[in-house]
Amino acid sequence: MSAERFEFQAEIRQILDIVIHSLYTEKEIFIRELVSNASDALEKLRHLQLTEKEVYDERLGLEINITTDDQAKTIAIQDYGVGMTREELIENLGTIAHSGSKAFLEALKASGSGGSNLIGQFGVGFYSAFMVAEVVTVYTRTWRKEGQGWRWESDGGGSYTIEPAEGLRRGTKVVVKLKGEAGEFSLAERVEGALKRYSAFVPFPIYLNGKQVNTVQALWLKPREGIKEEEYVEFYKYHAHRNEEPLMWLHFSVDAPLQVYALLYVPSRNLERMGFGRMGTSVSLYCRKILIEQSPRGLLPEWLRFVHGVVDSEDLPLNISREAPQDRALIEKIGRVLTRRFLKFLEEMAVKDTEKYGKFIREFGFFLKEGAATDVVNRESLLSLLRFESSFLDVGKMTSLSEYVDRMKPGQEEIYYLVGNGRKMLEESPFMEGMKERGLEVLYCYDAVDEIVFENAREFAKKRFASADRAGLNLVGLEAPEAEGGLDREAGEELVRWLKSELGDRVMNVRISRRLKDSPVMALLEKDEPSVLMRRAMKAWNPEMEVPPLRVSLEINAAHSVIKKLHELLRRDKGRALLVANQLFDGALLAAGLVEDPVGMAKRMFEFVAKVGE
Repeated sequence: MSAERFEFQAEIRQILDIVIHSLYTEKEIFIRELVSNASDALEKLRHLQLTEKEVYDERLGLEINITTDDQAKTIAIQDYGVGMTREELIENLGTIAHSGSKAFLEALKASGSGGSNLIGQFGVGFYSAFMVAEVVTVYTRTWRKEGQGWRWESDGGGSYTIEPAEGLRRGTKVVVKLKGEAGEFSLAERVEGALKRYSAFVPFPIYLNGKQVNTVQALWLKPREGIKEEEYVEFYKYHAHRNEEPLMWLHFSVDAPLQVYALLYVPSRNLERMGFGRMGTSVSLYCRKILIEQSPRGLLPEWLRFVHGVVDSEDLPLNISREAPQDRALIEKIGRVLTRRFLKFLEEMAVKDTEKYGKFIREFGFFLKEGAATDVVNRESLLSLLRFESSFLDVGKMTSLSEYVDRMKPGQEEIYYLVGNGRKMLEESPFMEGMKERGLEVLYCYDAVDEIVFENAREFAKKRFASADRAGLNLVGLEAPEAEGGLDREAGEELVRWLKSELGDRVMNVRISRRLKDSPVMALLEKDEPSVLMRRAMKAWNPEMEVPPLRVSLEINAAHSVIKKLHELLRRDKGRALLVANQLFDGALLAAGLVEDPVGMAKRMFEFVAKVGE
């Protein structure tokens, strides 16, 4: 029998032109589509073997074989699935929008059977081959005993041919004769890369030139009870392309808003902190084991970018090219479910394995802080997961905000914290003197982001955050007794007025302190002033940024011997008194880590030394 020629209708040729030239963004997608079609055909055959008495070529294995020929510039993808009759060839390949898989799923639904392992839409996916093909030839033989083999061929133009073919095994073989610029897909290593990227978890063996490519199972779809720890570790190494073991992982499934399976990993190291640059999203989106997006936008919030893993949904609505989800709002809903579940996982880990959670905080606590500063929806949960050093705890010990609140003194309405370069500096700062005197706990913070967290969050468990280095700190009801032996009220007010006048624009205010015990003076930031760490970070982010001048207040300890001597000196030698006042103010800035004019400070120090020596 000679070959029959069939003409594509005009509108179908237009659709075909779109598929070939503009539907897909990456040419290698055709490999994913043809492999998915082969997987569909095998899944259909597996079902038929359970329902039909006779299947042609019954002993053939359920597998996919791919062969490449870089001399002939061809790639062939063969399955031993259901195959097609002449009529099915015309129906499936002659009509772009026809969906063989959709029809099969509807048949299964009508019979009450499942069909969740079927992938894709045969028509459109098959025609992606013409992005790279001069000619596509299909050899196929139906599973029915009474059937025969057929050969279908087209160059993607206006027509295709069908003719009988003898000696075919059951299933379908698609042979793509590659265009010149697409010759790379006749190279085994190029095809293997695409298979591992998109089709690594197809449920049937895939052989490339005789070597199995998909050796890793879709672990996220297996019951947790039957998976060994080493299997989780090996899957992480495969997916994340890392050699070290993960720190921890979360494997779960949910039923709403869609049936979703997820396997999420926390790495053992924070590569951002190690200087490798900002990490990108590392959770891949699959639909029935087929990769849809490597890094889907909007699936997880930016602060979860350190997480690796996979998310799979059997009924995720995809666009026609299956390169992206059709409903972005639905993806965001799934993302919210994943985020809440991951936060719950961290909460559980913080209780049952404090050592591992402590390591997590040391490596990835920054990301939780970033989330607490930016993610309003999950802020309360994120705040409860943070850990800080504390003036009440030994070096290296950490506390949660909830534990801090439980230890608060009666009448205390604020959670106190200090941001600085290290614990020793903070512990010895004058800001801590009043806190220690009153028995108030202070959280020690060493990152600029801590300040952003507290300023954006404002409160936790209805307790306001307050920095201990700020002027006007609310210590109502927690006042320490006034120190004895200090300047009387009149002398104190006289010294305050003089200091305010002489220091001028360098201070916003001067007052008698109720917080100092051992230090003579203390420089305090105004309430809305960024800390020194934040100011440095602002300059680092944008060196050309004009950082406004510091606005500080000065508090003096009226009971300190230095302050009493300064008052005495003021009455007999105002010039020398001013030199001492400048030194005290510079010392207060230095102790607070607020020095921004070291040259000016040095000049004043040299002048002071010179005068003292006269």
